[in-house]
Amino acid sequence: MILLNGKSLANEIKDNLKEEISSYHRKIGLAVVLVGEDQASHLYVSMKKKATEYVGMESISLQFPEDISEEKLISEIEKLNTNSKVDGILVQLPLPNHIDSNKILEIVSPEKDVDGFHPYNVGGVLSGLDTFAPCTPVGMVELLDKYEIDIQGKNVVVVGASNIVGKPIASLLLNRNATVEICHIYTENLKEHTLKADILVVAVGKANLITADMVKEGVVILDVGINKVGNKIVGDVDFDAVSKKASYITPVPGGVGPMTIAMLLKNTLKSAKRRDR
Repeated sequence: MILLNGKSLANEIKDNLKEEISSYHRKIGLAVVLVGEDQASHLYVSMKKKATEYVGMESISLQFPEDISEEKLISEIEKLNTNSKVDGILVQLPLPNHIDSNKILEIVSPEKDVDGFHPYNVGGVLSGLDTFAPCTPVGMVELLDKYEIDIQGKNVVVVGASNIVGKPIASLLLNRNATVEICHIYTENLKEHTLKADILVVAVGKANLITADMVKEGVVILDVGINKVGNKIVGDVDFDAVSKKASYITPVPGGVGPMTIAMLLKNTLKSAKRRDR
């Protein structure tokens, strides 16, 4: 069994970005919009800010109170759309209940949507175009490529059908000629499906959902889950048992997570280069 070390690859990517950005002809700016006091969101934003500054980009943080109106938030994002110093815009989810997340994500300019959530970019990923793909799924593909894991012709089973991970990773792997199946909350007899997987992606948010009897020998596991069990952070896969059967597996933490921020920075540089054409 080989660990898919996302932390190590993410550091390598960030170092390469830092080198390239140091000789870029102007400052590259990433704006992060944070609403409310959600603790996890604040932690994620601080990690993103640290990484942004590490590679030499300008980190622009906009923090708004929980009770900001939808109209005011839209107005603030529209200002970022037209701000020449901003190359990428990220709206930290979740947003408060009184704000329509889909509406907000649609306001972000597709050219600055480095999170890859705008419907234009979602459609581009589905069509196999070179648009911005969501950071977690594209990070997983980079991990597979780094470890020279063949995707073409492989049976891929994705457990979880979210717009942020499940659907886009299915599209990205389908574009690479994998045979892809998506399972979700209404899928009957999950084990029947997961046993077919050469590559198994799990993004549900349920600790130890996938057990050793649900996978075949030699499976490649990409575990996106982050769950707190006691004082431990664990994934959606029973790591100790499943790793004995897997050929490759991502640890939690240190697997897929670090790749998300690295891809965010990579997308921001890509946005800057496109704007400077």
